[in-house]
Amino acid sequence: MGLKTAVYPGTFDPFHNGHLEIIRRALGTFDRIIVALGVNPEKETIFTLEERLDMIRNSVDGDPRILCDAFDGLLVRYAERKKAQAIIRGLRAVSDFEYEFQLALMNRKLSRKIETFFLMTAHRYLYVSSRIIKATVMAGGSPEGLVPDYVLKELKKKFPNIRNH
Repeated sequence: MGLKTAVYPGTFDPFHNGHLEIIRRALGTFDRIIVALGVNPEKETIFTLEERLDMIRNSVDGDPRILCDAFDGLLVRYAERKKAQAIIRGLRAVSDFEYEFQLALMNRKLSRKIETFFLMTAHRYLYVSSRIIKATVMAGGSPEGLVPDYVLKELKKKFPNIRNH
């Protein structure tokens, strides 16, 4: 049948340990995970697409089962082109579910070949989001322990006012 492949889409601005934990758990079910950065020119990011791809690649420890890529357009069409069988979505709270469920239903309408798998975030990362990390570093706080070491180094370059714990 070939490799079981899943696409894990997002903006990943910045990539954090909650993302990494979802990827590692998804590897228990899938042979390959494609971390796919959606290109949305209307969404303001602190890191460029290339910087975000670099941070993810440097955070997955060279695991050959994890690929990084960027896409624009419909996610299901991208997943079909990559011969993926599934889309992975991480959930932190019930409030995430309603929006994610609507997306999953629309994706299912667009492509019956692609299933959506929801993974609950581990308790230690329930409150972690890229938005909260950005707000923290912009105010001078440190996201140490919430982001991979490489991402922390890149955040400190961009925000030199980050204070250590």
